[in-house]
Amino acid sequence: MTVKPRPDSRTVADQARARGAHAHVLDTSEHIDKESTLDAIATVLSFPDYFGRNLDALYDCLTDLSWLPSGEHVLIWRSSDLLKQADPKAYLAVHSVLSDAQRAMAPRGERANGRTLTVVLAD
Repeated sequence: MTVKPRPDSRTVADQARARGAHAHVLDTSEHIDKESTLDAIATVLSFPDYFGRNLDALYDCLTDLSWLPSGEHVLIWRSSDLLKQADPKAYLAVHSVLSDAQRAMAPRGERANGRTLTVVLAD
């Protein structure tokens, strides 16, 4: 089995901007627990002050994004493997919420509102 390397975050961001998307680079190299990862996501996506710092609130904010401009928003998660190694359960929970939100915000998703969300795991 061949393991495909993760893309370079700079390349992903450049490709996103080239197609007119808004790139948001989330570097969690210093955030190796669930709480600090949630805070980092909230910061990079400029979540409103009412963000509740839990997984349900994460999903709610990710499937809204009304405070951001319309269009595609690409969340590029660098160093996600550090959380995966430090706390596999937290990693799976956050990853699951990101995946669910991405599906919900797809162009024909249940919560599409003129904004889409693409999540990319990068190095």
